[in-house]
Amino acid sequence: MDKLSFDGPIVLAILDGVGLAQDGPGNAVSRARTPFLGEAARKYPRIALDASGEAVGLLPNLMGNSEVGHNTIGSGQIIKQGISHIEEAFATGAVFESDAWKGAILRVTNPNTASVNIDKITTPWYNRNISPATLHFAGIFSDGGVHSHISHLEQMVERAYKEGVRRIRVHAIFDGRDVPPESEPKYIKRFEEFARRFPDADIKIASGGGRMTTVADRYENDWSVVARGWDMMVNGEANYYFHSAEEAIQTLRRIEPNVQDQYLPAFVIVDNEEKPIGKINLGDALIYFDFRADRAIEIAQAFTYWDFPYFSRGDYTPNDVYFVGMTEYNSDTHVPEHRLVEPIHISETLNQFLGAHEISELAISETVKFGHVTYYFNGNSYDKALGEEHIQIDSYIEPFETRPWMKCAEITDKVLENLANYKFIRVNYPGGDMVGHTADIEATIIAMEAIDLSLARIAAETDKLGGALIITADHGNAEELLDKKGNKKTAHTTNKVPFIIYDNTDNRSKYQIANLKKPGLANIASTMAVLLGQSDYPEIWHEPLIKLK
Repeated sequence: MDKLSFDGPIVLAILDGVGLAQDGPGNAVSRARTPFLGEAARKYPRIALDASGEAVGLLPNLMGNSEVGHNTIGSGQIIKQGISHIEEAFATGAVFESDAWKGAILRVTNPNTASVNIDKITTPWYNRNISPATLHFAGIFSDGGVHSHISHLEQMVERAYKEGVRRIRVHAIFDGRDVPPESEPKYIKRFEEFARRFPDADIKIASGGGRMTTVADRYENDWSVVARGWDMMVNGEANYYFHSAEEAIQTLRRIEPNVQDQYLPAFVIVDNEEKPIGKINLGDALIYFDFRADRAIEIAQAFTYWDFPYFSRGDYTPNDVYFVGMTEYNSDTHVPEHRLVEPIHISETLNQFLGAHEISELAISETVKFGHVTYYFNGNSYDKALGEEHIQIDSYIEPFETRPWMKCAEITDKVLENLANYKFIRVNYPGGDMVGHTADIEATIIAMEAIDLSLARIAAETDKLGGALIITADHGNAEELLDKKGNKKTAHTTNKVPFIIYDNTDNRSKYQIANLKKPGLANIASTMAVLLGQSDYPEIWHEPLIKLK
């Protein structure tokens, strides 16, 4: 038998954030009523896949995430990326040799670029007291290592000090998802103790807010989140004002005791005269220290786009602030122009391979994961291959735990509408991850049950068409919502993820699960190629998870 041949389509269902773990009170996956998934795992070929650490190009024992997971699935390769790519740039000193770093330092230390003639300022955006030129930093403020790492911020602050910068402000986007949900006081204390190492410098946290409320929207789901961050950082405006970040956290937790860090409202730090201590002004530089693109691209656009329709920036223009990204946030538009680390380049992706073989393909998800199943899956590119189409369903903007079924039904409806029109369909169901990040166990159980119903619907139709349904995940989350002490856990996990081949065709007798030493997400692309009747996949891809008999 040289190749497989299915009459119907191959559907790859990526259950975002659904890992494998022992049953327990915090395992929403095992606690959910999922009759279809249970039967599929018992009856059909299956294997557990590595989806974290070195298996997806990250540092050893580092939890996986949706970005690197989809990169790995869609490229068939293990590519050094994410934090490991950035760590290497810091270790070699490449960060500080970049033109972007040098430009930011020059902006705030050279009088010809940093000083402002207030007498010549008449426009409303500048109608304020202009502080000495300041180097600002903003980004997700934790050591989660998924979007950013506080150690990178500290290294840059120290280097800036050595290069003569004495006024630094930090705009902290609180995490609570890749780290424990109420852990921000630890990071505030860590950074403030670090800043005291430079007694002759003026280094302070100037503002803050949770990643789900302030600055860090993604996939243009809610531009008001970005606008709120702009007001906080640039205009010094928010609903709350405090004299320190520590006071902010303590007070906000008194107001709402159970609020997670990711949902903390925006606030501004003020001085004894109740004036903001760190607005981003004309002549300043801002380094956004996230290396993951999805929660960085929108704020990058706000600071760098000339034509910007999403909210009012007053009379601001991109010449006014020197904006630097940790890396490139959009490989097609090359935003931002100034970046500390050059992006990785991913070639020979699955979508391009299928396009070259005239195999039609469709990608479907809702807004919160649409970029993952398209941009990241396609090697950090929005370019479509020949015969490739994308469908996006608008996500709810309400808190995920209040709509835990998310858009499962609508996504599935679109899959079924198009099932007979494409040979390969990839779909992402976000509930395990997005609801899982709230650590609301009952809501995540509902999310899993909604996904199970959707998979059963797709399976029934693929049976009729003579196709197959492949079920996998990009990383773990929903299977471990409590830590060992019984506290809520909102972060991803290092657990393995499932890979199940639901196939009731005659092809089922023609292949078996291969005996691989370390099967992982990088083995999926070649497996899809084989299922689609293609054995000439690129040599750089990892070998398939199945072998023909």
